[in-house]
Amino acid sequence: MGKLFNVLFIVHAENIRFKEALEVFDYMKKGGFGIAVRACKVYLRATERQKRYDLLFEFYQKMAEFDVEITVYSMKMVINGLCKLGEVCKARKIMDEMVSIGMKPKEYIYKTLLDAYIKEPNFAVVSENLREIKSERLDFHVKSYNLLIDEYSTNLEEVERLFREMEAKGIKSDFRVYNYMISGYSKVGNVRKAFSIFGEMREKCFFPDVHTYITLIKGLCKAGQMQEVEVLFNEMPNNGTYINRVIFSMMIDDYCKQCNVDEALRLLRIMQGLGHEADANVYNIIASRLRKLDLYDEAKRLLLSMVDRGVALNLLCYTTLIDIYSKQGNFVEAKRTFSEMETKGIKPDTTTYSALIDGYCKHGNFVEAKRTLSEMENEGVMPSTITYTALIDGYCKLGNFVKAKRVLVEMENKGVKPNTITYTALIDGYCKKGIMKEAYKLMIDMEANDLIPDVYTYTSFIDGYCKQGNLFEAKRTLSVMETKGVKPNTTTYSAMINGYCKKGIIKEAYKLWIDMEANDLIPNVYTYTSLIHGECQSGKVHHALKLFNEMTTKGLAPNVVTYTIMISSLLKEGRSHEACRLYYQMKEAGLTPDATE
Repeated sequence: MGKLFNVLFIVHAENIRFKEALEVFDYMKKGGFGIAVRACKVYLRATERQKRYDLLFEFYQKMAEFDVEITVYSMKMVINGLCKLGEVCKARKIMDEMVSIGMKPKEYIYKTLLDAYIKEPNFAVVSENLREIKSERLDFHVKSYNLLIDEYSTNLEEVERLFREMEAKGIKSDFRVYNYMISGYSKVGNVRKAFSIFGEMREKCFFPDVHTYITLIKGLCKAGQMQEVEVLFNEMPNNGTYINRVIFSMMIDDYCKQCNVDEALRLLRIMQGLGHEADANVYNIIASRLRKLDLYDEAKRLLLSMVDRGVALNLLCYTTLIDIYSKQGNFVEAKRTFSEMETKGIKPDTTTYSALIDGYCKHGNFVEAKRTLSEMENEGVMPSTITYTALIDGYCKLGNFVKAKRVLVEMENKGVKPNTITYTALIDGYCKKGIMKEAYKLMIDMEANDLIPDVYTYTSFIDGYCKQGNLFEAKRTLSVMETKGVKPNTTTYSAMINGYCKKGIIKEAYKLWIDMEANDLIPNVYTYTSLIHGECQSGKVHHALKLFNEMTTKGLAPNVVTYTIMISSLLKEGRSHEACRLYYQMKEAGLTPDATE
């Protein structure tokens, strides 16, 4: 009868009738019938095939409870099942039980546990498991190494050690291991090492896939090495690797970060030519950079062309358009765009409202700015530091410091913390009005609130001191900012150069010019105009004219102030013919003589 019940138990198990099989099992135990080890294995295999690991473990417990012989094979299935369920501690306990009764775990069991621990991850237990594997003189398989390398990706020394250990043991890596290595080194900015592994990968006849290229290109983009990126980009089609939208998007984004919009637009055209339509975010990346370069019309054209290609504007694109219209003072279009996005179910966010508020403030319309602020709050959109800073900056530019400080108090009362830009807006306002003591008090308040002055903060002070003729304090401030690790920018140097030129100390102005160029900073129109003014004041109009011609050859367009200084100086020297030539040149450039004071 025992054999008959064992056969019945096996039949039920093989036909996935686990409930009936367990009923037979329980009946056999109550009747005192012997249960064959083979029958138990059939049930365990059946539950494993069906991925019913919960039933597998329950049956293992029944086997232990009724003293059914448990083999290494049975334990292997149970441990594997528990690991699949994520019950790694229970799996480990069963392996310990194996060892306690004198059963030696097979290599597979150690590796199953290792893989499970790595996925958790529990590296303290992983280390223990590694020691046991080594003590048993067992070797990892490729999958275990892959998992370890993946999990240790932030610890590149360990990754390198594991990678070389594989080589020493003659274990052939697959391309994924190389990808792990390349990814790890790229993430920490060690692009040179990533390229070295990339070269090694190809030497060993592993062909890089699109993920390899994405990882390398991402690392190179982060490092700003766009020439190397272009080499890989051009290499991909030759290697039969598909260039996807991710790669195009990364490269476009990085070219925009480097202000190289022409290259970003070139890639967009290539992308479209290959049949990839850029999404709204890619268009907005380029449009945002064009906006930051004050190329407003080009940015608008790009976003509107995207609509013509069937790509719908998203929140970011609408916000960029509203910001452009607001900066141009075209509030009719800004509000029309605002209404359009709402009609299409896109809710304006803090940045959208802030763009409108900033535009109103820059054009002196504080009534509309405050109305928009109230509207956003009524709509449940909370103003941010940027929103309040726009208002503060606007009031400061009007010289209305009472209202500017009132906004500062209001934002703090509402739990919105001012940042360095907020304080700098106030400081710059005071410096422009020559109220240096109040500006310095704000600097102290700022630092007391753990905010660090940046290049714009220090430049505001330097410009203020220079306008007062206080070159000693200006130079001292420059020294302080450099000591604190804040690098001067073109505006900083230009303010200093202007200060020295107004005092007629041209020699010191030129020293600063040399320092500026040594720091890879490019003089702008303001820098040239300051020096031209200084040379003209010193009676060296020929030097001024040389600087004037130099700036035009460098692609810098003189402004009304530059032209006025040159024309006035040439007339004083009786060089009316040259003065007239510059006057007509100024008119051709679309500049109006009375636009300057």
